[in-house]
Parts: sequence; C-alpha cells; structure tokens
Amino acid sequence: MPSKVNIYTRTGDSGKTSLYGGQRLFKNNLRVHTYGSIDELNSLLGIVIVKLHDKRLEKFINVIQKDLFIVGSSLAGFPDNINELEKRVTEMERIIDDLDNKLPELSNFILPEGVEGATFLYFARAVCRRVEREIVGLSLKEKVDSRIIIYLNRLSDLFFIMARYLNFKAGVTESIWKKNKK
Repeated sequence: MPSKVNIYTRTGDSGKTSLYGGQRLFKNNLRVHTYGSIDELNSLLGIVIVKLHDKRLEKFINVIQKDLFIVGSSLAGFPDNINELEKRVTEMERIIDDLDNKLPELSNFILPEGVEGATFLYFARAVCRRVEREIVGLSLKEKVDSRIIIYLNRLSDLFFIMARYLNFKAGVTESIWKKNKK
C-alpha cells in the first residue's frame, strides 16, 4: 500500500514551483498563473454542479472538469494527450445547438442573472473567458496547443447557452441590457 502523500513539501516556500520534468518557475510566471486559473475555473464548476438540478448538464460539466485537469497538466508540462478536446468541442457544439433550438432568439445583450444555477454558469463563463485571454497571452510568448484555445472558446459559449436554458426552463424572463441615455 502506498504511503500517504504529504500536503506540504516546503519546496514552494521560496515562491517557486515545479513544472512536470523539474523546471522551477516563480509562482507568478504566466504559465503557472494560467494553469492556476484553470484550477479556479474547475473549482467553480464544482459549485455550479450543486446548483444546477439538471442531471444531463451536471454529468457533462463533470466531464468538463476532467478535461480541465488534462488542460492544466498539459500547461504544466505533462505530456498528456489532449486529442479528446477536439471530440469534446464537437460534443459542446451539439449541446449548444440542441439547447439553443429550445430558446427564444437573442438579438440584444442580456444581463447575467436569473435562477441560481444560471447565475453561477454566467460567472463560470466570465472566469472561462479570462482563462482564455490568459492562455492567448501565454501563446504569444510560448508554445500552446491551439486546441486548448478552441476548447475554452467553445466552453464559454456552452456556459452562456446553459445559463439561458436554465432560466428559460424556470420561466425567468431575460433582462435586456439597454444603454442609459444621458
């Protein structure tokens, strides 16, 4: 039986962490910051799951959480196979199309509000979009697999449509954003 892993190693006490393979980087390095943001998004999805009350969406978001571990480990230098991300993008597009076909047409910006599950999905969308911006920034300095960017772009679309769907299902009318006139 393997021994229990220590939670603390003291190796990060100097402000550095290790990538897979042993390279040491400061914890504020863009790569480290980016996979930390992936972890933040993944944690937020744990909250989203308990707020959804929709088994189909919960199950798929759990799959997304597993994908995000693969993305994070890839960014940390682990030579993981991210080929599944292409398949998942296709699955996301199918779900987006399916849910969108049930929704009223959208021709205006809407406020990110509604039932609890929807508001958490809107929040997850905002975090996902930030993660995507960070990864694009990283890709301008270092090699990043473009499939990760595509995956996150589609993921933010999925969260948006899931939020709208939950509100629609609950009978919540979307609030149209209107520019204030001075």
